[in-house]
Amino acid sequence: MPDVPFRPFMTKRERWGRPYTDDRDWSIYNERLVKRGEFYFCLGFVDQWDDELAQMNAGKPGRPFQYPESFIVWMAQIYTFLHMPYRQMEGFVRKLAIFIPGLQAADYTTLFRRIKSLDLSLEVTSENLAENVIVAVDSTGIKVANRGEWMREKWRVRRGWIKVHVMVDIETNQALGLEITDESVQDDQMFTPLLDQTQHHCGEEHQVVQALGDGAYDRNEIFNVLEQRGITSGIKTRSDASTRSTGSPYRAECVRERNRLGGYHGWAQEVGYGMRWKVEGFFSAMKRIFGEGVRATSLIGMFREIEMRVNGYNALLAIGPDWRCARRGQPSG
Repeated sequence: MPDVPFRPFMTKRERWGRPYTDDRDWSIYNERLVKRGEFYFCLGFVDQWDDELAQMNAGKPGRPFQYPESFIVWMAQIYTFLHMPYRQMEGFVRKLAIFIPGLQAADYTTLFRRIKSLDLSLEVTSENLAENVIVAVDSTGIKVANRGEWMREKWRVRRGWIKVHVMVDIETNQALGLEITDESVQDDQMFTPLLDQTQHHCGEEHQVVQALGDGAYDRNEIFNVLEQRGITSGIKTRSDASTRSTGSPYRAECVRERNRLGGYHGWAQEVGYGMRWKVEGFFSAMKRIFGEGVRATSLIGMFREIEMRVNGYNALLAIGPDWRCARRGQPSG
């Protein structure tokens, strides 16, 4: 038997940077998570069923609506969170209607058509935002098929993936900007559209003061946009980046500041770059709840499915006590 060279175990790298202090009030945090279970049975729309239908059908030409929009939104959430096919959704509501007076069951064709026509603009709970907002930006890939590695290697079958670009508030963890593209679109191309959406959702009451991003966003155009809008950069620049102005004086200034602070580690601590993990946590939570792939087969259907997921996750984050109350020493007003 040949001699096997001894390879010592890799030593654990010592953590650098400021230690993370978890100052959450766990009683409040746990209650927020428990209340998320009530999200699936928020049936307040049943009491407003007739009034909402009357408003929707007022002056409407042609066949009147039979089901209010709030009911369709609730069914879209059931489809998204519980991964329930449309035919099973029809049976689910049919049985539930026996126990809830006023609730009417819709057939699966109506559910499909109405959910397909929903307005899926990004929904943000802006009142939870701080006065000064810090955002983190990144993208992730979503599989469009559940093929395994063996099938891809054996039959050379490849359908690629779609990319989800988000800009996340690091305090409330909710998405303030969302763009969905195919795999060919680079991350930096979506930065400005994401920032436009974010500032729109923040409104005049809240101001974006800093943007955190990895090296994929190290582009002159992005630094120029940040400078024009008065937003501090938390974007990681290349280690060999030029300190001279070559298309972006602000980027050159950021590179010189990084060098003055002793390189990446000193710069990261100064700007709070470590909080960029919030956007990674957003993607991780989304994939744990909804899965890493999509069920739709058309590209438009895939995009809409992702939009429903992001809106649903934002709605989950808004449930329960004010997020500020989850910090120790703050009143629960």
